[in-house]
Amino acid sequence: MRLSTDVVTALTFWPDYRPRPHEPVDLTVLPPFFTDLLGDLPWWNPAWRITEVRPARPCFARVAPSDFSEVAVPGSAAADDAGPLPFAARVRFQDTELLWFQAKIGNTVIGPGTTPPGEPEPDPAAAVIRAVMDVRRVSTRALARQCFLSESTIRALRHGWSPDPTVVERLAAALDIPLEYLRHHRS
Repeated sequence: MRLSTDVVTALTFWPDYRPRPHEPVDLTVLPPFFTDLLGDLPWWNPAWRITEVRPARPCFARVAPSDFSEVAVPGSAAADDAGPLPFAARVRFQDTELLWFQAKIGNTVIGPGTTPPGEPEPDPAAAVIRAVMDVRRVSTRALARQCFLSESTIRALRHGWSPDPTVVERLAAALDIPLEYLRHHRS
């Protein structure tokens, strides 16, 4: 998707990080931009719209011309029959090309899937389990023995299988991770 020059200018206006001379920057182009992005989702309720945004904050700024930029944009969303909820977006773009978009409205994260259409998304705890196992160099076999699970179960967990609460407790104990941390990443 191509971004208009006005949208790119608004996304790269970072007054707290990169002060500019008093150039007028029109942030009012961003609420309809985000509302349209969300409106392209087939299940989106069109009664909801982005009502307000504040200046973006850089998450990753381009270093070389081939690099992309990623920004976080805070704001609010509302519907005619519901009060405002906090809104936050992450937008990754290169020049005028939108590469990736994710939004959070209230506690709900909305973003692109990581698997092909029709396939379930992996459990978010899988990334945590993989990272801890990799950093601590815990083998599949060792974790399986500590948790009294099969190696195939550990492999499935690493690849996104959703564990039941008993397995989450065993994993947290074996990996010496607070149980709440694994549960937090599952919601």
